[in-house]
Amino acid sequence: MAMAYEENSNGSTTSSSSLLHVAMFPFFAFGHISPFVQLSNKLSLLGVKISFLSAPANVNRINSMLNPSPDTQVIPLTFPKVEGLPPGLESTADLSPAESELLRVALDLMQPQIKNVLSELKPHFVFFDFAQDWLPSLASELGIKTIFFSVFVALSTAFLTIPSRLPEPTSQSPTVDELKKPPSGFPNTSVKSVKTFEARNFLYIFKNFNGKPSVYDAVVSGLTNCDAILAKTCYEMEGPYIDYVKQQFNKPVLLIGPIVPEPRSEKLEEKWAYWLDQFGEKSVIYCSFGSETFLNENQIKELLLGLELTNLPFFVVLNFPANIDFSVELNKALPDGFSERVKNRGVIHSGWVQQQKILAHKSIGCFLCHAGFSSIIEALVNDCQVVMLPQKGDQFLNSKLVSGDLKAGVEVNRRDEDGFFGKEDIKKAVEMVMANVDEEPAKSIRENQKKWKEFLQNGKIQENFVKDLVKEMELMAGLQAP
Repeated sequence: MAMAYEENSNGSTTSSSSLLHVAMFPFFAFGHISPFVQLSNKLSLLGVKISFLSAPANVNRINSMLNPSPDTQVIPLTFPKVEGLPPGLESTADLSPAESELLRVALDLMQPQIKNVLSELKPHFVFFDFAQDWLPSLASELGIKTIFFSVFVALSTAFLTIPSRLPEPTSQSPTVDELKKPPSGFPNTSVKSVKTFEARNFLYIFKNFNGKPSVYDAVVSGLTNCDAILAKTCYEMEGPYIDYVKQQFNKPVLLIGPIVPEPRSEKLEEKWAYWLDQFGEKSVIYCSFGSETFLNENQIKELLLGLELTNLPFFVVLNFPANIDFSVELNKALPDGFSERVKNRGVIHSGWVQQQKILAHKSIGCFLCHAGFSSIIEALVNDCQVVMLPQKGDQFLNSKLVSGDLKAGVEVNRRDEDGFFGKEDIKKAVEMVMANVDEEPAKSIRENQKKWKEFLQNGKIQENFVKDLVKEMELMAGLQAP
């Protein structure tokens, strides 16, 4: 049975039928939960029923992010006791890296509970994450199809978590030198290798913690055993990598596009609006590394000195791990005399800010970030030039995709062995995108940035990604004739 689409008075489309029912089950980290929420919101507009599963401590925040709909519900799971995991802390936002690894132990203990919940819900599909590699077999017993929703770009999957990365079963991790190179059969693109410090960081996903399979093993198992893979990307951005992933896993790879966030309706907080209004159009550097990426003392010092050297106004958001005092850490990192020198043109803040509204302000010209892909998309949509300073994992590959394949931003140059960057590296990267538009490479980068902005802001294209996904799922669920 085909869905019938109707246009609302506001121009958006909804379906006239709510036949499809999807259970969403992301890992307990908001970097994973947020894309699942964004996808849920887009699917619910087309009449898809959503049941969102998460730990009790995350429910209020998830509810605040989901669009209100009678067909959308959040189901709190009973969180098991795990030795070493503080009670009531049920997402990575409040936990150390070692404690965060225990969330995977908690998830494993939830298997009987998940089976009962799914038996009652009877969804057509469960969208799951890297940490629940046991879910495909559990759901299959119940006649429920599983879709592995990868919240990472296809390049990240293609470079790191495909069978050809470790073709023979082994207890040995790949070496740093092996991880610097793409795996066998990797497509011929701008990504020829990664730096030594980046490859060393990648070793983390091959390590075992708490007797659990490595992240690599869990991801490959989930991708191998699911009914289909859903990627948060599109052929326009990542065609060669999507084809490589399809070839590696020999199963459907569905695409939802980069998931462009909806514009925020609230006003920018008055104190930030007042401060930004002082400066000329496209003159301010906004700098943020997200809520779970942290710079060390030396990196903060070099970053701030580099921003000072640009002679441009800047707004920096710095966050620190839980239980770390922002003011104490910042005072240790601040260069001598820095505050006095930049007092009329620099702001340093810690904590949450309205990032989308700040990026949309007319004075913001450059976004210096950790290369989280959602942040990059927000920058491109808001006509901000992108400077990337990736710190871990997929961020390194996001940065290579944007600077190399898409040619829509620049990456801060860093030393191969240890990733050191200095103030001059920050200054040079910012000046490269903020230079006169008639100069290269700024001219080409701006042209590409404009091209991707138009693509991302094309509502019809973005809407079709969602419509096509719904049709594919209807076919898989037997709700629509082939």
